[in-house]
This record gives sequence, C-alpha cells and structure tokens, in this order.
Amino acid sequence: MIVRCGVLYDGSLAPPRRNADLTIADGRIAEIRDASGAFDLEAACVTPGLVNAHAHLEANGEPDTMAAVLGTTPTQRMLRAAGNAAKALAAGVTTLRDLGASERLAIDLRDAIDAGRVPGPRISAAGNVLCMTGGHGWFIGRAVDGPWDARKAVREQRWYGADCIKLIATGGVLTKGAVPGIAQLSEEEMQAACLEAHHHGMRVAAHAIGTDGINNALRAGVDSIEHGHMLDDDSIALFKARGAYLVPTLTAPTCILEHAGDGSQPDFVVRKAREVNAHMVESIKRAFTMGVKIAGGSDAGTPYNYHENYAYEVELMHRLLGMTPQVALHAATAVAAELIGLHRGVLEPGEPADLLLLDRDAGEDVRALVRPRAVIKAGTLA
Repeated sequence: MIVRCGVLYDGSLAPPRRNADLTIADGRIAEIRDASGAFDLEAACVTPGLVNAHAHLEANGEPDTMAAVLGTTPTQRMLRAAGNAAKALAAGVTTLRDLGASERLAIDLRDAIDAGRVPGPRISAAGNVLCMTGGHGWFIGRAVDGPWDARKAVREQRWYGADCIKLIATGGVLTKGAVPGIAQLSEEEMQAACLEAHHHGMRVAAHAIGTDGINNALRAGVDSIEHGHMLDDDSIALFKARGAYLVPTLTAPTCILEHAGDGSQPDFVVRKAREVNAHMVESIKRAFTMGVKIAGGSDAGTPYNYHENYAYEVELMHRLLGMTPQVALHAATAVAAELIGLHRGVLEPGEPADLLLLDRDAGEDVRALVRPRAVIKAGTLA
C-alpha cells in the first residue's frame, strides 16, 4: 500500500515533510520517499496513530462512574469495553493504555484484540489498581496494606496477565469520600511495588493529584504521574531527576465542569473537580515550561469524557498549556508511546504502520484530528 501525503508529520518535532509517499508492507512502514508514480490512498495530512496513555475502557463516560461500575455485571462491562475500544480505534487511537479495570476485563479484551476477534487499539493493560483499603478506586482495585502486601499485589497482577501497574497515591474526584489532595498509599508501599514491578520489566503509573502524594510516588520510583494537578517546585525537580513522565489528563476535569449544570453528576464529583481545576492549568503549564516530559492521556471513560474524543485532549494541551499543535501531537504520539513501551509512535521505516489520514494540516489546526478520513493500524484500514 502506498499513501500519498500532502504534509507528513512523523511524530517527532522535526519539520513536516511535504509531497511524500509512504509505503506499507507486512504491517510496517517500508519506505518514505518523494511523491512520484501511482498510489493507493492520499490525504492532505498524515500523522502517526494517536496514543492514549490513560483510559478506562469499561467506563462509557457516565455521569457517575462509581455507580456505573457497581451497578453492572462483568459481562455488561466487557461489552461496553469492546464497544469503546472500537470507537477509540475509529477515532484514530491505535494504541491505548488501560489504567485500571474491574476483574480482568482490560487484559482479556487486549488478548481478544490481539487475536483479531474484536476491533480495537493495541492495549497495555494494568489490571486492577493497587489502592489502600477503602481508598480511591477501590471498586476497580486490589487493596494493599504494607510493603510486602504491595509486592504480592504486583505479583498477582502479573500472574493475571497485566502489562503494567497502577498505584493510587492520593484521593481522587470520582470516589466518594476520597480527598484528591490527601496522600493514600505510603511511599514505602509504593517503593516496594515499584521494585517488584521493575524487577519483572513492568512500568508503574501512579494516580496522584495532591502534592504530597505526587512527591511520595516520584521518590518511590514510579515511571509516570497521572493527573499531577497540584505539583510544586519539588515535584518538578523530582520529575526531572527521575526522568518520569507527567500525563495531565486535562480532559477529565474539563468535561466534568463543562457539564456541571446538567444535574446528573453527584455533587461531590463536581465540587472536587472544581477544586482540582483551580490548580490544574497553572501547575501543568509550569511543569511543561520547566521541561517535564508530558505524555498525552485523557482518562477516557470518566464523566462525559468519551473514548472517541481523545483529539480533545490534544486540543487542550495546545489551548491550555500553550503547546504548538506539533508539540501537542508529539505528546500524544511519540512521547505517549515511549512511556507505554509497545512501539515508538513515529512514522519511520521498520515501525508499525499506524497512521491517520486527515483532510487538513494538523500542524496548523490541531482540530483536524477530530474526524480522520481513514485510520490505519498495523497496515490495515480500521
């Protein structure tokens, strides 16, 4: 297959290539050369497939996530997850990290997609989140009490088939009674989990909103902080010293507040989202300005935050953080892919042929990502 590209962004920060032909063979990129001769597909703009480093496929964007999980059966949630995977792929997400699911749903769905039984992105699955007893996310979690129990919990997730580990370092918005600014798992518990996970080649993400929990998780050795909305100067120094990534999930509180007047969300969700939002832009923008590595991830599945709307996260990174469209695209492709570790998220010979065909230049208007003309995953039209 030969794709003719009016403008080609390869996922890096290099200047885009113009009037190029991209050749695909055996699911990978074989060659990129100046346009000439016959071709099979063409587009005004071509980019790598999007990489969403933070999603929850079993959640549909319901106003009350907790009730949606607790009020449904595993079979119902698996059907929702499969539907959401298909929607994400059709919208241009070719790789996704599911950071917490009930049962083993994300793991089983990953395997079904890999086997070709259902459509969806390639998935890195965390299995159950590891949280303190009664802590944030307990309804999709495995309770951890003490460092040795944390090691055992990591071993269990690995046994079940998880690719990565998700720790809960602070309270969160969607769990009743959990305060986002208060630390939950201790530094010692998270350090034990990180040591065990890294021993087995697994990467570790930490849900962390409040300052103490962010810094505890970074000192413990996590690979990424999810949210990070109340970070401080010490946090920024730790990010840079440890080489950790920040996944800001700007869409999650933004969507909650955009629908705050609908009357369908629990009062505690809206109240906590307002508290988080008061810190979010200033904190994340400062981290970006100071050189912290920002990886795209939307927390898709949270209230009104739909899996087919990942392009909104890219738009918010541009609009709220001041990233150029190309830098925002880089964060949502190459940087997110580097964090997940399944591939490089760039369009280069030898890399998986995951690409989007767009009707206009995404480097001039990032909203061009919203409705791809076509999505190709591993060399096949999705």
